[in-house]
Amino acid sequence: MSKKDINEMNTAGDTAQAPEKKHNLKKLKFGSMSVAVLVLVIAIVIVLNLMANIMSKRYPMKVDLTPDKRYELTDESIQVLKDLDKDVEITVTSARDTFASMADYFQQMYASYYGMNVELPYDMIPEILDKYTMYAEQGEGSIKVSYVDINNNPDVVSKYKKSYNGDITDGNMIISCGDRVKVLTNDDVIGMIKPNQSSSQNAVTMSFVGESTITSAIMTVCDSQPVKAAIAKTMYDQAFYTQNYANLVESVDLYLNKFGYDCTDIDIANDELSTEDYDLVVIPVPAYDFTPDIIEKLSDFLYNDGKYQKNMIYIPDVSATELPNLTEFLADWSLQVDDKIIYDEESKMVQVVLPEMVSDSNPYGVAPATIANIADEEAIGALPNKSLPIVAPLARSISVLTKNNECVVKPLLQSASTSYLISLSDQSDKKETGTYNVAAISSKETQDGMSSLKSSVLVIGSSFMVDNSLLANNNTYNNASVFMNMVNSMTGKDGGVVIPDKALQQSTIAPTAKQAGVIKIAVIYVLPALVALAGIIVLLRRRNK
Repeated sequence: MSKKDINEMNTAGDTAQAPEKKHNLKKLKFGSMSVAVLVLVIAIVIVLNLMANIMSKRYPMKVDLTPDKRYELTDESIQVLKDLDKDVEITVTSARDTFASMADYFQQMYASYYGMNVELPYDMIPEILDKYTMYAEQGEGSIKVSYVDINNNPDVVSKYKKSYNGDITDGNMIISCGDRVKVLTNDDVIGMIKPNQSSSQNAVTMSFVGESTITSAIMTVCDSQPVKAAIAKTMYDQAFYTQNYANLVESVDLYLNKFGYDCTDIDIANDELSTEDYDLVVIPVPAYDFTPDIIEKLSDFLYNDGKYQKNMIYIPDVSATELPNLTEFLADWSLQVDDKIIYDEESKMVQVVLPEMVSDSNPYGVAPATIANIADEEAIGALPNKSLPIVAPLARSISVLTKNNECVVKPLLQSASTSYLISLSDQSDKKETGTYNVAAISSKETQDGMSSLKSSVLVIGSSFMVDNSLLANNNTYNNASVFMNMVNSMTGKDGGVVIPDKALQQSTIAPTAKQAGVIKIAVIYVLPALVALAGIIVLLRRRNK
């Protein structure tokens, strides 16, 4: 074979290989572009996930499709969190998934014991706590939520022992800010979901009250100078109120706590009413008169060695009239609780349901309630919804006495001019219409240089006005806001907020905690993985064409 023939063969071979090389080069170029696009898509997915994760810590990224908006905070709580300027820790002494187990357990218990299918979504509590963390990020402060097993790690809660003398057990919720600690017990946590006021034996509906509990606890631990209140509940180790008022007394204690007051139960006879330990003393619905020694203790507390700056709330029993020592004490403050009930039949009275009034003759506990009007706008302050009524069931009228003393008395709440009085002892009295005091405050004041020092006694003529059945129903009545504002105005306490209870509807499209976990895994991990897998399959198929 000649050299020419060989050259011709090589030329022919080169010509034959040219299209193949060009095809391979095209495949390589197309494959590289596919890999680059795939890498870019995966990178975008990762970046979007990271951005969503960062944004979710500050802004709501989940859509609450439940009709009762159970996973969202109220505007009141959101504002508290945005105004937060301190760092708060919430330590839950149980695993996060424990709340889902609680929901199953209590739903089965209701079905077993009461024969009712009642939804008890305790698994919403961790979701709510996540919202506290998120909204706090929008302010200057922060809220950190952690779940710990104190059975395996008992040292985790040891740091709280310096500031908290009580027991911390499994299932508690510890809210802390610096050396201020508030512990929500198991009963407090379980009580975050409870039957609402409209429930009956045949139809039980639930309300979520946990938000008000958690928000008030956060406000309490962030208050560096809390008002310390002594709640007098016993006298010589015995309750001084009748048994049917027990829930009402607990309601006063509960709501003062919710308003951010540091409350302590005391025996008014045996315990010391120290001006160093307390700023406020509360005397709720006494059915028995106080001894002269106790009266002197109350007077000394309010006088405070001439420094004043102490306060007292007195709430009379509707039917306890023979209390001469307490009557004389109030007279020294130019106040008198009359033995008469305020009525008003001209569209200024409503019917309310009070558990304390339930009896054989009144099985539903229905009681007449006068509509109270604000007499002192400055003392009552701003209300979130002025259109809601202030109801004062079975209110005893409060008279202002004319005495030659230094007291300054101001009516805070009054009945309408169409109201009249009915005597507790003689209901045949003439019905003279007029305006009567439902709540009044008396103050004694002294000067210390340029400063004015004052002690005050607040008397609320309607004991049922501060009953839990009315305070909790803050979407219908203004009682809770008015009660808080009256006490805050007297004590000089800043802040405070009334969080409405959230009625939980039975029919929802809310996923359970397990379902929510599955959805989260699917969206964050499974879908991106499927997208990446599809891209790889397409790439391999095209490379092999």
